[in-house]
Formats: sequence, C-alpha cells, structure tokens
Amino acid sequence: MSRPVLLVVEDDAGLARQLRWAYEAYEVVTAADRAAALDALRLHEPAVVTLDLGLPPDPDGTTEGFATLHAILAMAPGTKVIVASGHGARESALRAIADGAWDFYAKPIDIDALGLIVARAFHVHALEAENRRLAGRLGAGGFGGLVYASPEMAQVARTLERVAPADVSVMLLGASGTGKELLARGLHDASPRAKGRFVAINCAAIPDTLLEAELFGYEKGAFTGAVKTTEGKIEQAAGGTLFLDEIGDVPLQLQVKLLRFLQERVIERIGGRRAISVDTRIVCATHQDVDAMIAEARFREDLYYRLAEIVVRIPALAARTGDAALLARHFVTRYAPALNPAVTGLAADARAAIDAWRWPGNVRELENRVKRAVIMAEGRLVTAADLELTEGGEGATLNLRAAREAADRREIGRALAQAEGNVSGAARLLGISRPTLYDLMKAYDLQP
Repeated sequence: MSRPVLLVVEDDAGLARQLRWAYEAYEVVTAADRAAALDALRLHEPAVVTLDLGLPPDPDGTTEGFATLHAILAMAPGTKVIVASGHGARESALRAIADGAWDFYAKPIDIDALGLIVARAFHVHALEAENRRLAGRLGAGGFGGLVYASPEMAQVARTLERVAPADVSVMLLGASGTGKELLARGLHDASPRAKGRFVAINCAAIPDTLLEAELFGYEKGAFTGAVKTTEGKIEQAAGGTLFLDEIGDVPLQLQVKLLRFLQERVIERIGGRRAISVDTRIVCATHQDVDAMIAEARFREDLYYRLAEIVVRIPALAARTGDAALLARHFVTRYAPALNPAVTGLAADARAAIDAWRWPGNVRELENRVKRAVIMAEGRLVTAADLELTEGGEGATLNLRAAREAADRREIGRALAQAEGNVSGAARLLGISRPTLYDLMKAYDLQP
C-alpha cells in the first residue's frame, strides 16, 4: 500500500465507515473485535491504531478493549495506539496511558481533533523509525560493533577506521571499562589481517614469573612442569593481531625481551635456542599514565615508541555526550529477552539518573547495573531504584519531574510494605484516596 495504514478498531459499523471516509490520506483498515484487529495487525503492520475500548463481548465496559490494547502492544510495541472510550473517560485515560497507549480521545468523536492526533502519531512514528535507523548506523553498525552517537566516540571511530588498514602498532589509552578490547577487535576485523587470529592477553592478570612463558612459549623440559613444547601468545597470533592489554604492568626485565621482538620480529622460546620469525600486528592498551611511568623509569621509552606508532585516547563514558542513555537502552534490549521478557524499556527517572551519574566504572559499570536492574525490575520499565541510582549517590541530581516521580515511587512502596500490600491501608497511610493511589500505581507501573 502506498498510503500509510491506519487501523480503526471500532464495533460501531456506521462510525467505522465515517472514519474511513474522513481519513482519505490513509489506507484505512477496520476491525470490529480483538481477533479481527490482531489479524489486521499481522497482515498490514499499521503504524497507528485507533481503538474503542468498548468492544464485544463487553461493549458496555473496557475489559475487552484493554485486552486488545495489551495484545497489540505485545505484538507490535512500536505501534501508536490511540484509545477512545465513553466509559469513565478520565480513569480509562490514565489507565490506558499507563498501560502503553500513545494518546486518548473521548467520545463523542470530534473528527477534526482526532485527525490531528492521528497525523501527529504518524509523524512521531516516522521520526522514531528514522532515529532507530540512524542509531543503528551510528551505533551497532559502526566501527567494531560499537554503540555510540556522541561526537567524541565518532572521532575515535573515524581515527581507527583510517588506521586499521595500515600495518602499524597502535596504543589505546583510556580508563578501565571504556571498551579498549572491543576497539582492538574492531581494528583487527577491519584490517588485512582479519582472516588471521586475534589473540588477547591481559598482562596484569598473569604473575610476572609466568608472563614470559605466556608470551614467548617454552620448550619441553625448560622448567619444572614444562612437559611439552608450547607456543606462546606471540606465535599464536602469527598472521593476525596480538592484543596486549594493560601493557603498563609488564615488568622491566620482560620489556627488554619484548622490545627485541618488536625490533627484529623474531622470538626464542624459554629453554630454546632457535630464532622463530613471527609476523603479527601489535595493539596494546593501558589505563595508566605512560608518560609518568617513563619519567619514573617504570616503562622503557624506546619500547613506548615501538608500541605507540599510533596513539588513540578513548574518552570516559561521562565525557561521551548522550551515549550513556543510548547504551542503557541497548543493554536492556540485549538482556531483557533472556532475563526478564516483561521489561520493555527505561522509566523517566532511570533515564534522568543515567544522564546525571558520573559513571566511574564507565561502560562496564553501566552494563552491569542495567543487567542487574533488568533481572530485579518488577514492572515493564527499569527504574532508577532498580539501577540503584537513587538518593545518596552521584546520580541524585535529577530533574524536578524525575525527582518527584522517584519520591512518589519510594513513598508508595513504603506504604504498601507497611500495609502488607493492602491498597486501602496504604492509601490511609499516605493520606490520599484509594482511587488516587490506584491511578499513581498504574502511572508508575507498581504492583501491591
């Protein structure tokens, strides 16, 4: 269909025909009940749906309408559903919006007013689709599978894309948790050595006495326990890329042997006398201040210049404009299907807290918090409380709306706990009516 598809779910045949005539700019598809609506949703994949909450077999109530709303959003979460009801309009509106409806209109229908709502819904749906497309192009489809949209990381990606084809050593400098190994893998995959092996070794995780054997290998009988000749990581990376993570932790005596390999591209295994030529590209990384280490004679300057033909500095997450929220949504999408399928996104207070937090642990901290929050979340949306980014931390500088929502959630939770889940008792403790508490619980997706 060349025109945008609008699905009208309405059991009043006359009103359905009227809506079809009124919206000539759209390809209007009608359905009179839940089953027909879901069939039309599968067949036509409409961007916008108008839904009468009073559907058979409950035309005088809203039970079937809400069941249809939930089914539509479960099948197509990005669909903009505009609900209508003449039955307790305010209460139905609050509940529908809390349950995921995009907008609400009351009967009797004003065709012109509804037309504006429908047009706006199509416009927003198109913008969201374009944003997802751009985010995919900038993010997961970018260098090394990175998820980013910030100009800071875009500059890093452009630099690495230019460096990748050149057979030069690269040093990645950045704090722990900024994704240095991911970038190193991206360099390998974008290089002419992509068909070779990518071999990584964390120099800080291996005792000094064992690191030489891990890097250079050893001959049988070279030391107690050397029961067979074993290749080191350098040999294993022949024809590919060797990633030396935390290069700043390599002891000085081993730095000399590493420098010789970089100069001559030959190694000798421990206990061996045969020179072995190895062609591999070196990418290294550290979170330490290498200049200070050189000044303190803890790192050889000549080794530094061999390793750092190209130096790329990776910004901390706090310095990446807007990337924290983008990454958080990415991690929710990655982990929710397996860990908690009911979770569909981030609440407003969670987004505000993520933007305000300093993220000392960088992307690794964000990923761990989101993963834990997805598991612990009790509603459809991950909250700041689920992320443990509420009061008492650096993320407490939320905006006023988010701070008010966080306070409401906290006090409602306390009241429900004290009332042992009894809503009437919790309402009395809070000094509000039971309907008001129900409205708040619906709006914040809270359960007794």
